[in-house]
Amino acid sequence: MADFAEVSFKGTRKGYFAYEALDLVPGAPVIVEAGRGEDLGEITALGSIAERKCETSGGCATPLPERRVLRVARQTERVGMEKLRADETRVRTETRKLVERHKLNMKITEAEWQFDKNKLIIYFTADRRVDFRELVRSLARMFRTRIELKQIGVRDEAALLGGVGRCGRELCSSVWLPALKPVSLQLAKDQKLSLNPAQISGCCGRLMCCLMYEHKTYVEARRRFPREGKILRTYLGEEKVVSVEILQETVTLRSAEGERRTVSLEELKSEVSATPPTTPT
Repeated sequence: MADFAEVSFKGTRKGYFAYEALDLVPGAPVIVEAGRGEDLGEITALGSIAERKCETSGGCATPLPERRVLRVARQTERVGMEKLRADETRVRTETRKLVERHKLNMKITEAEWQFDKNKLIIYFTADRRVDFRELVRSLARMFRTRIELKQIGVRDEAALLGGVGRCGRELCSSVWLPALKPVSLQLAKDQKLSLNPAQISGCCGRLMCCLMYEHKTYVEARRRFPREGKILRTYLGEEKVVSVEILQETVTLRSAEGERRTVSLEELKSEVSATPPTTPT
């Protein structure tokens, strides 16, 4: 009976394959079926784990992937793949020269050889749509293989190239983040963060992916606090909520005379519950 396997390739590219009667373990280099030929990747998940990841990514339209893991890669095949990876530096250099020659407004990010050299993927970023038909012909003549030019966004570029974030760790998008989801400025507003782009943007120049990690917790915690501007009746009389600090669980109040004080959320709840409501005369 066939089973699932998740295979990672260069950068963040992954694929899902079926396999049968193979002794596979995570981390094993394998040869898999490609669009036109074969490719070499590394096993990153097997069985039910790979199946769940495939369903989450939306890459499973059928009960089992159509393409298969053919075999565990031999040592000579791994050495050959390393040589191709080393050659990709030359590919990027030559491609950039051709881009300048054709006067195209695009930035070449990365190059990736397929294991059997039947396909060469060129990743690039651009501000708008680019007519690269002539460039593809030039690349095909130079490298004598099928060329795939793939436009990516700046966040995908950061995930592909990797780097270190302001936290001092490798970029989440290039290490473990399964998918790049949209990040809006509202996430920063809900968490009372600075709206200065320099402080909430990542290496790619877009809002940091980690803004969404604790957003749900902040929103749920915020419901426990009174909203800013609300008038509360405490033992000191009517006071207006000026600000709240979710992490410290404190609320800053201002009286009608303009005096401010900061109390804990629990103290405020006790004061409000112990203060009898005013009755109309």
